[in-house]
Parts: sequence; structure tokens; C-alpha cells
Amino acid sequence: MKALHDSPGTEAGAPVAPAAAATAPAKRVRRHSNMAWIGMVIVGFWILMAILGPSISPYDATAIVDTDVFSGMSHKFLLGSDYLGRDMLSRILFGTRATIGLALLSTVVASLSGTAIALFAAFSGGWRDAVISRALDALISIPSKMFALMMVATFGSSMFLLVLTAAITYMPGAYRIARSLAVNVQAMEYVQAARARGEGVWYIMTVEMLPNMIRPVLADFGLRFVYVVLLLSGLSFLSLGVQPPDADWGSLVRENISGLGEGALAVIMPALAIASLTIGVNLLIDNLRGKRAAKE
Repeated sequence: MKALHDSPGTEAGAPVAPAAAATAPAKRVRRHSNMAWIGMVIVGFWILMAILGPSISPYDATAIVDTDVFSGMSHKFLLGSDYLGRDMLSRILFGTRATIGLALLSTVVASLSGTAIALFAAFSGGWRDAVISRALDALISIPSKMFALMMVATFGSSMFLLVLTAAITYMPGAYRIARSLAVNVQAMEYVQAARARGEGVWYIMTVEMLPNMIRPVLADFGLRFVYVVLLLSGLSFLSLGVQPPDADWGSLVRENISGLGEGALAVIMPALAIASLTIGVNLLIDNLRGKRAAKE
């Protein structure tokens, strides 16, 4: 206390003003809140486009409507045309549903299965936990794109296979996060009390354990979604993902890559769409988490 009173710029014995001490946290909460809103607006916009995009597109996504190729912005074609003369805005809106739909479904499957297996492994313990963990450690050691390439090369490309491949690829990572949380939670007194009462395994996992680990699991869900978007877009860019006549943002970049040298919007705009979605999800996750920490 003596060091505090004798510090330069303060009078001896004068208490620190509470308003000054509270200024920095208040600013931090406000900044994080604004960034979270920006992320929410970006993510909400693309989700809305995934739902309404094909119905509000100005042209049919497969129709050749321009006599020129790789044309620039105009009142008729807001994002120009592609390598065949199709409207690029319509193509992007058409591909939004495949990009977000496949990624969201894959992430839901990966996170749900990984969390469920993690709860069972942490609750059971012993040899069951060891066998499951080592098996998934072996799976996670395979690079994601290498595993995806092996799956597509073996079974061919289809919507179902893409969802299954992405889910299997990122399920071990979701398992590791959920298991580390579940191991800590299952050692808590309320879980031990539920065991002592004779509650069943399902009740303990879903009522006692899962609600107390849901926030970190949801944060990890958002990160998995970003990884899946990038994986599926990368496969489509390599012609191994979504196949014509369907399209996603990765395949739109691939099919218009010849216009990259002249800076065509047809190759730039799908890439910007992928970047904006991933940035929006990261802003939303990081700053909502930061806002909670600042308030606490």
C-alpha cells in the first residue's frame, strides 16, 4: 500500500478512481461487441443468400446471357460474366447453397459424432477410452487433403461422399477438444453425485456433462466449419469436389482461372466470397468469446 501511495502522479493516501479503472474493460467489451456484430452480419448475409440466392438471382445460373466473356461490371451484369458468358452474380448465388450447405452438414456430423464419442470415452475411462483415443489419433495423423484425395480417388465424387469425407476428416479433432473438456467435467462433484444416485449413462452425459461444456464445443464447431469450407473449396478447385452442373465457390474459381491474368471478376469474386465467409465466422467466434471473458 505504501508503494501505491508514494507512486508519482498520485497524492499520498488518495484512492484510485474507480471510474478510471473501469474505463479500459468497458472499451474492450464495446470493441469486441462491434466486431462480433460485423461477423454476425457477414455470416447472416451468406446464410440468407444460401436460402434465397437461387430464387433472387437475376438470370438462370446455367444460361449464356452475354456475348462477351470475362466482361466487367455493368448495369446488366453486376459482377460481370464468366468464361462462357454466364452471369457471375447468378453463378455465385447458385454456388452459395452448395458451399454453405455441404460445409454445415459435414461440420454438424463431425461435431456431433466427435462429441458423443468423447462423452462416452471420458465417462467409461479405462481400456475403452484408450482404444478410442489411439484409433482416432491414428486417423488425425493423416493430412486432411491427402485423406480426401484418397477417398475421392477410391469411391468417386458425390455430394454424399464429400460430406462423409469432410466429417471423417475433422471428427477426430472435435473428439480431442470434447474429450479434454469431458475428462475435466466428469470429475466434478455434481457428476459424481449423479453416479452415486444411480443415474444412467445417457442422463449423466446429456444432462450433467454436456451443458457444462457446450460453449467451447460451439466455438470449436465454428472453427471446424471454416476448415470444412476451405477443404471442400480446395477439392472443387482440383476438380474433385462438386461436379457440373452443380457448382460451389471453389469450382467457380477453377473454371474461370484462365481469366486471372486479366483480373477478371469471374475468378476474383468467388475467392472473395470464400474469404469473407471465413473471416466473418472467425470474427463472430473470437469476439463473442472475448466479450464473455471481458464481462466476466
